[in-house]
Amino acid sequence: MKQLIKQLLSKKGLTYTEINEFKKQYADKHKDKLPLNSEILSAATAEQREKLITFLKTKPTRTISGVSIIAIMTAPKPCPGKCIYCPQGDNAPKSYTGFEPAAMRAQLNNFDAYKQVQNRLWQLNSTGHNTSKNELIIMGGTFPSLAWSEQKKFIKCAFDGFNNKKSKTLLDAQKINETTKNRVVGLTIETRPDWVFPKKFLELGATRVELGVQSTSDKILKNVCRGNTVSQVADATKELKENCFKILYHIMPGLPGSTLKSDIAMFKTLFSDERFKPDMLKIYPTLVIKGTKLYDMWKKGSYKPVDEEYMIKLLTEIYKISPKWVRIMRVQRDIPAPYIEAGPKKSNIRQMVLRDLKTSKEI
Repeated sequence: MKQLIKQLLSKKGLTYTEINEFKKQYADKHKDKLPLNSEILSAATAEQREKLITFLKTKPTRTISGVSIIAIMTAPKPCPGKCIYCPQGDNAPKSYTGFEPAAMRAQLNNFDAYKQVQNRLWQLNSTGHNTSKNELIIMGGTFPSLAWSEQKKFIKCAFDGFNNKKSKTLLDAQKINETTKNRVVGLTIETRPDWVFPKKFLELGATRVELGVQSTSDKILKNVCRGNTVSQVADATKELKENCFKILYHIMPGLPGSTLKSDIAMFKTLFSDERFKPDMLKIYPTLVIKGTKLYDMWKKGSYKPVDEEYMIKLLTEIYKISPKWVRIMRVQRDIPAPYIEAGPKKSNIRQMVLRDLKTSKEI
């Protein structure tokens, strides 16, 4: 491996093809498989590693902003919501199938916050990523519905994972993290509009809240048994903004009762109505997942899911009207296609839309 490292460092501006050729020569010589980039980085000295990272880092966009995203998941617990579209995996929190990457990592680590953080840090470091600054995202059901003691314990254990040492209290863990190697510079909590507690979120160290808004129509929210109203969305947004949180809305186009016209109007409302105006959006087209009430409706023919063409038309309009101050963080759930019974399955719809808009010079 030392010889391979020397070869890689001997030539500047290596292409992907040239790197693989060096790997192939190494594998042929030692009658072994092609070495992984992480294996090469692991075998290098600290000085060599710094140079190798520039062309061996795996998926560089993960930390291109300078901040690593560490998403961890709570253990499966009952959720206060009864939404008809929400999946419930065998070993995953409500709203997850159990086959999402974050859910599978959580299962491997028995939903232990400390182990999940340590495992993810190791994965990122071994593939050449800098983890000195991290955004911690708490996923799984409705986190604030857990007992307050459970919430504090889970967050404390997560901070302990970043600190690589266990603390007595959450406050101790937060204090240690201020000067540790892997600092938490942002903490995100996912919740429902009717489960918002700003003072508690601040005590946990949260800086951003992801609200499961889904729709700005009371009729549609009632159709899907969401359990909250648009008025509660507005109240939660106001309360969070007054406490200086960044706010991210989860929005679900294609819910029962919606149309392309009404979905476009919904986004216009989100961007213009003072009651809303989120800092960020995650746009999740409605998907039909086996085991949900929506799946039963689809099988009976009482619900027709949207498709890729629908989402392309909708996203095209969204990008045309989206203000510069709104960041669209994600389009499409992280659910593997084989577990989606109906609805958009392509994971690159946003890429397709942006490419066409740039080609036509509409954005």
